[in-house]
Amino acid sequence: MSRNDALRAARLRAGWRTIEAAAAAITEHGQALLDDRQFTVSARTWRRWEGERPGWPAAETAIVIHDALDRWPEDLGFTTPPGWIRPEHHEEAEDLKRRAFAGVTAAALVACPVAPQHVDPALIDYFQQQLEGHYRADMFLGPHDLIGTVSAQYQLIDKLVRSAKGETRRGLLRVGAAYAALVGWLYQDAGDMDGAAFWRGVTQEIAVRSRDPHLIGYSLVNQAQVRTDLGDGPAVIDLCEAALDDAGRLAPKVRVMSLQQQAHGSSLVGDRAAVDQLIDRADGLLPSVDDDLPWGNACRRTPGYLEVQRATCYGRLGLGTEAGVLWPQVLAIVPETARRDRGVYMARQATAAAAAREPDQAVEIARTVATIAVETRSARMARELITLERAMRPWQDAPIGRDLAEVLAPVTERG
Repeated sequence: MSRNDALRAARLRAGWRTIEAAAAAITEHGQALLDDRQFTVSARTWRRWEGERPGWPAAETAIVIHDALDRWPEDLGFTTPPGWIRPEHHEEAEDLKRRAFAGVTAAALVACPVAPQHVDPALIDYFQQQLEGHYRADMFLGPHDLIGTVSAQYQLIDKLVRSAKGETRRGLLRVGAAYAALVGWLYQDAGDMDGAAFWRGVTQEIAVRSRDPHLIGYSLVNQAQVRTDLGDGPAVIDLCEAALDDAGRLAPKVRVMSLQQQAHGSSLVGDRAAVDQLIDRADGLLPSVDDDLPWGNACRRTPGYLEVQRATCYGRLGLGTEAGVLWPQVLAIVPETARRDRGVYMARQATAAAAAREPDQAVEIARTVATIAVETRSARMARELITLERAMRPWQDAPIGRDLAEVLAPVTERG
């Protein structure tokens, strides 16, 4: 059978005599199976599936096809993409995932005892200087090339902490918490939320051990960042409110970070008024940020930092026009060298354009983003492009929708 005939044969066996009947039936089946009234498969999409180049359906659509036709897409003429694992093989995949997670934790859970050694206080400055270099490298490289380097340095810091005494030990704990936070961020940017959550937990433990109130607040904001990516708005708000419980003791930088992250939580629960209030409060504190702490300096290092947060929150709230006004202002001051950040911001700008009913602009922006996403392998950017795809669903069967699918194909192929 040629591959266009395989799906047609399965359709006819199911009693769906026409493509229009098949599209209606699979839509109804999918809405019931997924409990999602927005799930749709159009007749045009099904017609493409029965053509010579059917592509590959979204993961949830693959599950619906299997449930309806009792065959997986690769058995129906679709071309299997790299990384596709049938749900029936997920037990094996989970075993691989467990082994991968063991690798994630290895740098943080080194067994005692370690041989005692002299620890010079100058090592604190050494690691702090290295940290700033890692932050800069992250802007250029993305997460994958740095995870091994930074986690290995954390492992060394942890080893030294076990021998250090007094102020040297406390100083190493403080810098160790900053390294753990960066490793957690790198895993988050790489799309490994289990690894990110683990390292955010390590950050909080080391921050508490350091007795540093600023780092403890910072660690709670780190936890809130993971919850933001998981879409858990109430948890984000809880964590940020906890960080701000004793705001008078916190450096302005930590208060700024807590307030802007709480704004993200508020956007997840649909509270636009709180978003603006929180970001405005953070903006009032920004001129007071003048500490020499080596961590958490995105609010000083990132051009238009708070407007980035406001635009992101507006996009999450579905305020495409408002977000669309802010993104060009932000991108005008973000340097071209910060490719990963520019790519994420531009993906959000494209989604805002789609929400504002400007699909041509959205696709034009997406062309640049797709190139950056392939280069940096940032899962965060890839997630933003998935959000763009959802925003472009009204045009999925129009020529502009097919253009978007072609533009994003290299990202999809990289998996």
